[in-house]
Amino acid sequence: MDILKILLTTVISIFILFALTKLMGNKQLSQLSLFDYVVGITIGSIAAELATELDTPINSGTALIAYGLIAVLISFLTNKSIVCRRIFAGRPILLMDAGKLFKKGFKKARLDLHEFLAMARVSGYYNINTVETAIMETNGNISFLPKSVSRPVTTQDMAMNPTQEHMQRNLIMDGRLMEENMKAAGVTARWLCTQLKGLGIRSFRQVFLATLDYNNLLTVYRMDASE
Repeated sequence: MDILKILLTTVISIFILFALTKLMGNKQLSQLSLFDYVVGITIGSIAAELATELDTPINSGTALIAYGLIAVLISFLTNKSIVCRRIFAGRPILLMDAGKLFKKGFKKARLDLHEFLAMARVSGYYNINTVETAIMETNGNISFLPKSVSRPVTTQDMAMNPTQEHMQRNLIMDGRLMEENMKAAGVTARWLCTQLKGLGIRSFRQVFLATLDYNNLLTVYRMDASE
């Protein structure tokens, strides 16, 4: 009976976690603020306790839902109020500007020079003389603005006016038709079948991926013959 209770509470905790995650929004780990990180760890701990608590699982379940709802409320407040955003998410910290390093900013960010130089190298800046501004964001990442003479040349610099590119639409994925994408692209299954036959492909199931770009150029990737 204990095993059945554990399995039941585990399934319940998973569904509650999924619902709370959808409410709190989809963020990558690198995008989490300190508050989001702490709340995530706490919710995970409570969920684990809920899965194994056999005597009073309702207590853990209530705490789990309460933490999730509080996190949603704070997320709403930070979106509406600058003051709340500064309290819970913090402010960006200026580390470098106009060729000057700000020791006060490093101290506030609790960052040493070795970590700063390592993060600069990860971002592609092996020589900090090419950096104009460096700012630590509220999620802990550092944003680097290169000096104008060090940044890549853009088409605007060359007085060029390239055509705006658009996203491709996936018409076939893993041998299956993506009907909504086909409708949005304004193509039919009959048209697609004709195009595939012209490439020597007799069935949609022979296609691993088929995309259509803004200029109606169809690109087809066949299934691996060895699979």
